[in-house]
Formats: sequence, structure tokens, C-alpha cells
Amino acid sequence: MAQLQSKLKKGDEVIVITGKDSGKKGKISRVVTATNKVIVEGLNMVTKHISQREAMRLSIESGKTQKEMPIAVSNVMLADPKTGKPTRVAYRLEADGSKVRIAKKSGTVLDTVKKAKGDTKAAPAKKAVAKRKPTAKSE
Repeated sequence: MAQLQSKLKKGDEVIVITGKDSGKKGKISRVVTATNKVIVEGLNMVTKHISQREAMRLSIESGKTQKEMPIAVSNVMLADPKTGKPTRVAYRLEADGSKVRIAKKSGTVLDTVKKAKGDTKAAPAKKAVAKRKPTAKSE
């Protein structure tokens, strides 16, 4: 299965658009690119039963616990920072050469993805490598 790139990042505020938690907001705690899913804090909770034997092995308490399960990226949308409504994410190149993520509805800049080349400190100069002259083969 191909690994897909998501425009959502850890820490983004998202709104669930389908499923049992439809309409609820939460913060992304983890992005799983291998399965194209995200784990949202406090949403898509399931009850997990832990036996005494498993609890002893993991050195935790046995019984029922609540656990967050992954949600497909297609079932969540970024919450617009200005309006709080669902919006898509786009990328834009700025005049200084940096690449930023923006919210489509309001045009608000979310964060900088790639800084401009001039923003970095002076990189160490590359060493010149002497090229070898081709040798003539004698027969």
C-alpha cells in the first residue's frame, strides 16, 4: 500500500465530518501516514478490556479503559482559525521564497512549511573534489 502525504499535522485543530463523533472538534495527537489516518485527542474513543494476566505483564491496572482510535484523514477537516468552521488546506509560495500552509476559506496563514533559502545561516562551503583524468587503456 502506498504511503500518502497528509496536509494535516500534529497539533492541528480538526472537526470530524462523518462518523459517530461527527461535528466534534479535537486536536491531532498523532498522524499515521502509513494508513492515512489521524488520532484526535478525546474523539473516536473505544472501551478496551485488559485481563489480569495482560495487566501484570504491562504493569498496569486490569479492567476497562478508554482508548483513542485512528480516524481516516478523509473524515476530518481542519478548523479555520478565524471562523472555526471546516476548511481545506492549501500551500502558497510567498514572495521571499518560503512555502506556507493556508486555510482556504479565510486565507489565514497556518504555518511555514519551508523557509526561504536566504533565511538559513551561512552553510559551510563544499569542498572542491579533484576530478580524475581519464586514463588511456593500452592494448
